Amino acid sequence: MPRKFVIATAAALSVIVGLAAIPASAAGVHISQFGWGNDAGGAQVGAGNDIFVDQFGGWNGATTEQLGDNNLAGTGQVGFFNDAYIGQLGDNNAAGVGQFGDNHTAVLTQDGNGNVVAGLQFGNGCDADVHQTGNGNTAAFVQGCP
Repeated sequence: MPRKFVIATAAALSVIVGLAAIPASAAGVHISQFGWGNDAGGAQVGAGNDIFVDQFGGWNGATTEQLGDNNLAGTGQVGFFNDAYIGQLGDNNAAGVGQFGDNHTAVLTQDGNGNVVAGLQFGNGCDADVHQTGNGNTAAFVQGCP
């Protein structure tokens, strides 16, 4: 396994796994991009919300919208032409996605309180569409699309 892939995989996984380790008092937008043509954006309304985006490669896009308090969202993308959207409406939600490879799409939405969703995609051309409505829901996904 190439060393760069191992390092990139570890970095993206740390974004997802580290979601629970961030103090509740932290708030803001944290973006790291390496490569070219990557886009990241979004909006926050409320208190104590955090957005983390790490992108390695080219032409990846990440958008996160948070409306509520103490929400946490993380996106890690390694490859080309990946797109991720995280939408959070409510309080104390956590969402994270790591995409490795190319041409992936992930849409994660949370409408409620205390919901958690996390997932990984690797290979080429994976699509994930996860919607949570209500309170206290938990979802996880791992894909290995060809």
